[in-house]
Amino acid sequence: MSGDGRKSEGGEEEVRGARRIPGPRGAADDLDLESVPLPPMPPPGSAAPAGSVPEQSVPEPPEAPEALMTSVPDLPHRVLKALLGAWALSACSAEETAAVEEHLTSCAPCADEALRLRDAVGLLHTDGSLDLDPTLRSRVMDGCLGRRPARIPVPEWAAPYDAETARLDALLRDIGDSEWHAPVRLRWFEEEHEVSRRTTVAGVIGHLMAVDGLLSAALGLDDPLGGGEAPLDPTERTERYWSSTRRPPTRAVREPWRAQSHELIRTASFAGRNVAEASVSYGAFALPLQDALLDRAFECWVHGGDIADAVDYPYEAPSAAHLHRMIDLAARLLPAAVAGRRRSGLAGPAKDLVTAGAPGRSVHLEIEGHGGGDWYIALDSPAAVGSPERAVAQVALDGVEFCRLAAGHISPVEAAAGQEGDREAIRDVLFAAASLSRL
Repeated sequence: MSGDGRKSEGGEEEVRGARRIPGPRGAADDLDLESVPLPPMPPPGSAAPAGSVPEQSVPEPPEAPEALMTSVPDLPHRVLKALLGAWALSACSAEETAAVEEHLTSCAPCADEALRLRDAVGLLHTDGSLDLDPTLRSRVMDGCLGRRPARIPVPEWAAPYDAETARLDALLRDIGDSEWHAPVRLRWFEEEHEVSRRTTVAGVIGHLMAVDGLLSAALGLDDPLGGGEAPLDPTERTERYWSSTRRPPTRAVREPWRAQSHELIRTASFAGRNVAEASVSYGAFALPLQDALLDRAFECWVHGGDIADAVDYPYEAPSAAHLHRMIDLAARLLPAAVAGRRRSGLAGPAKDLVTAGAPGRSVHLEIEGHGGGDWYIALDSPAAVGSPERAVAQVALDGVEFCRLAAGHISPVEAAAGQEGDREAIRDVLFAAASLSRL
């Protein structure tokens, strides 16, 4: 090795045949192209010398489409059947997918199974809510009855109660044990003041069952309060039921309430047309059974909304047809409610008394939106007939808002959306609507 660290001449001979790392190559701009010798040009008319022109390969023709297709393996039937689940999940290889799809064109049982599996895969996606649609039962029932009408159908006047108890039952089925003890505030109006009472979800169902017992007694069924000296007033019945239970009501109250509602609907369906006019006493007043069931449907919806608010559950208004009938019942009760408030000194005096059945001063109640319509409320006598010719005022309300007013959930001042005409008449009608509410 020399003094500068390089090997001697002999060392170079030993590694002469080894490959060397090339040195850095200069940039094209650094080359002196004039100093680079050019290859000799062939004489005119002669071929270029061998090696002067590099050979160029001729591109091969593209492969036929058949050569690019995935080969389909020949698999036995049992293997292809076992691959259907993976195929439905798009988890097969390309060869397996081709084999399965070719097999499905010739095997009907496997094709049917493949369709069922593909439909089942769609249920695995959880992007949407898993809560059942509250209207599912009514839609299924409508579809079934449309294909094969029931031998003993539910009367039309009992349909709202049937629908609202079913919707509330669907809500109760979805909530957990702890939510049955969630606090619920029941609200209503007495005279001109809002009144409220705290209870639980289970307590609300007990309240509905206790008041529904009035209809059970009218149809000859068992009263949940035992009959005999049970009070007729809905508030007193509720207080009696709540005080008679040794422990706070739990989810166990759902089954007797559910059985009672089914029994009411079944008995009304089998009883025939005449039962619709059977009187149901509420103590201070009475209603025919068809109106009493409509009243219970209204209360079931209202308290279903109270429960839904307490447990944060989506709850929609009734169908337009059912809501229209509920509004119609309230409108028919308003003349008597106005007269009752007048006897208590809470409404203005009668200004134009007429004979029973004659047109009297009226307020045009215009209900807009869902379940809407037009009603004319007689002002001076319950026996008078509301008349558009004798309308002295008009008030416009949304359908759901009017029902919330009749349930005591909003005040008359909050409910009025549009007013025109006699202010005193409008006030009497709005406060009379709020007075229809009760526990």
